[in-house]
Amino acid sequence: MTVKGKIRKMFPGGNTTIGPHFLFEYMIKPAANRIFIIKGGPGVGKSTFMNVISRSMVERGYDVEHFHCASDPDSLDGLIIPSLGVALLDGTAPHIFDPRVPGALDDIINLADFWDASKIEPYKIEIMEINQRGSMQFQTAFRLLKQAKLAYDQWKWYVAGSIDQAKYNRISKMLVETVLESAVPNYHTAPQARHMFGSAITPKGVLDYKDTLIEEDMKVYTIEGQPGTGVKQIIERVAKAAEGIGLNTEQYHCPVEPDKLDMLIIPALRSAVVHNSRPYHFEPENVEGISAVQKADLNICVQKDLLEEYEEDRLDAELRFHDLLKKAVDHLSKAKAAHGEKERYYVRAMNYDLVEKKRNEILKQILKYA
Repeated sequence: MTVKGKIRKMFPGGNTTIGPHFLFEYMIKPAANRIFIIKGGPGVGKSTFMNVISRSMVERGYDVEHFHCASDPDSLDGLIIPSLGVALLDGTAPHIFDPRVPGALDDIINLADFWDASKIEPYKIEIMEINQRGSMQFQTAFRLLKQAKLAYDQWKWYVAGSIDQAKYNRISKMLVETVLESAVPNYHTAPQARHMFGSAITPKGVLDYKDTLIEEDMKVYTIEGQPGTGVKQIIERVAKAAEGIGLNTEQYHCPVEPDKLDMLIIPALRSAVVHNSRPYHFEPENVEGISAVQKADLNICVQKDLLEEYEEDRLDAELRFHDLLKKAVDHLSKAKAAHGEKERYYVRAMNYDLVEKKRNEILKQILKYA
């Protein structure tokens, strides 16, 4: 009996406090065998196309990577089958993928070939109006996220001013040494870092896929601490130290501060370092088979007597951050609803029998690499 493959889930882009932020270039490894770029409008079945192929490969025992859309987490932006070096990617805006070696490496699958344009053209004005409405909802969400970042920074500022730096430095040094204590340096090849989002601000709220990325036999180091305690700085220190001795890393960025990390995986060490505080709360105990969990709480570095004077203002900033984040999510949800309205015009114009036929052809091509 074939053992089913595993699915790792992540986001190649995020709805962040600095606007849409994309890391698409890290989806595909340089040694890819075949890249299928799928084009077509909303509702034509790009995500379903990838999902059906994914299920088929998982049933055959292949591990796969799902790249979810932060603006519609039920949809896929991409599917990778790492052991075969095969990728299927959504090639419509904003994910612009141009073929690197057309025919030899890349194929374009245009699902627009299977729609009846005469069934779409009469609704041009309605579709344009929906586009405008959805765009306004997105822009409102990003303005709210920008305001949320100001509240977050204020919250962080009060806490950072109260940190016992000596205690923090001791914890930081000890954690870096502990994570890397069994590492075997590799100075023969340049280390590779893959950048993604493990969590995202979505129309469904803050979604976290860390449980699919952390594997059963990994050592997990969780770091708890409110903004300003330096959690992300420690994760970055571990990442830089790992790169400094030649280790490859997977670096997962924070949607509130997309230039910072909230999770690090070091495959060679079977280790993960995870930010474990709201709104990205992850309980490693819920992942079956994790070999070991070590916890660090940076809140113990907060000198409460120094923070007490500003506690009312700090709490106000914290509440404003969460309130603005919730409002931004509401507008992302409205933008998604508008997208759903637009999809209906395309769905009824599609010949899904032809899409299925094309999907079966692509599956046969993929299985040639098995």
